Amino acid sequence: MQLPPLSLYIHIPWCIEKCPYCDFNSHKLRGDIPEQAYLQALIDDFKIDLVYAQGRIIDTIFIGGGTPSLISAAGIKWLLTEIEKNIPFKKEIEITLEANPGAIENSKIAEFKAAGISRFSFGVQSFQQEKLTKLGRIHGVEEAKSAALQAKHSGVSTFNLDLMHGLPDQSLEDALFDLQTAIDLQPTHLSWYQLTIEPNTQYFSHPPTLPEDELLWEIQQAGVKLLADNGYQQYEISGYCKVGFECQHNLNYWSFSDYIGIGCGAHGKLTLPLENKIIRTTKIKHPKGYLDQSRPFLDSSETVAKEDLAFEYMMNRLRLFAPIPFAEFEQYTGLSVDTISDPIQQAINKQLLIKNSDHWLMTDLGHRYLNELLQLFMD
Repeated sequence: MQLPPLSLYIHIPWCIEKCPYCDFNSHKLRGDIPEQAYLQALIDDFKIDLVYAQGRIIDTIFIGGGTPSLISAAGIKWLLTEIEKNIPFKKEIEITLEANPGAIENSKIAEFKAAGISRFSFGVQSFQQEKLTKLGRIHGVEEAKSAALQAKHSGVSTFNLDLMHGLPDQSLEDALFDLQTAIDLQPTHLSWYQLTIEPNTQYFSHPPTLPEDELLWEIQQAGVKLLADNGYQQYEISGYCKVGFECQHNLNYWSFSDYIGIGCGAHGKLTLPLENKIIRTTKIKHPKGYLDQSRPFLDSSETVAKEDLAFEYMMNRLRLFAPIPFAEFEQYTGLSVDTISDPIQQAINKQLLIKNSDHWLMTDLGHRYLNELLQLFMD
């Protein structure tokens, strides 16, 4: 088992409104954000987890939420400066900030860039007001377009638009309209994923009418073709980009690399080669508990069972469309490829995987029946 690259995830838990489909650890803002106290808590949390860096630098940083753009640009700059005082950053590090188009003024985009943000990710979801209203989004169509254009002209190296499909009462034409509108704004990266109903959400309690499976498949097929025709390559299940503009942070996640997670409810995945194990950490979820100085930031820390390592690796790695080197599997899990020879052979027999001299590669059928493929490794 060898040390993989290391990233940092920072969670900002507040939103102006809680969307009815959202199962992320986010909390409706009531009053002012305790910005200074929370930023200091993030640094204190990070310093405790520094032991897991084990000599590595930070390759990527992702500031997610919630709505991180509710924090001031000055606050973000202070946070990044304090982190870099404690650990070196990779040269030309990718630092992503998630932003809600309804909670970021155009002037703030330039301020965030000056604070060190190199990549924005805008939660657009749709370019049709009726759909935005049903999704509980606080922004309008023109705000979304304006945010994208401001990012494009701000000088940041890349920006992403988040879009959903399979929305309530959505037609094929609706879905392709949203996608074409996004493409016309010329983002370097698009996250295009299907809406799913998750437990502990308003939609779970009061389910909307979603498109039937046959229509969902039509939307998926037509959308992938539209994206490809416009120069967007699919490099992971829901990630599409212009050549060379893959989200490096996402690549780190899905290649089973390590990440420190700080902030309310943040998750971390960390390799401890001397102990020959991988741990997963979770921080206290509620802001009140996280800011309580008498309590530890850590809510739980669990060792990934040896018998689960192959499944956990594949559950992440099979999101990517790139080949899977045998050597990477052995380095990042500490297991021999022989330990998964049976499920690999079953996957080959089902035409879900192809095996070459030094790597595996998922087939188109494997992408379509990913859950069935993963089940082989779970069994």
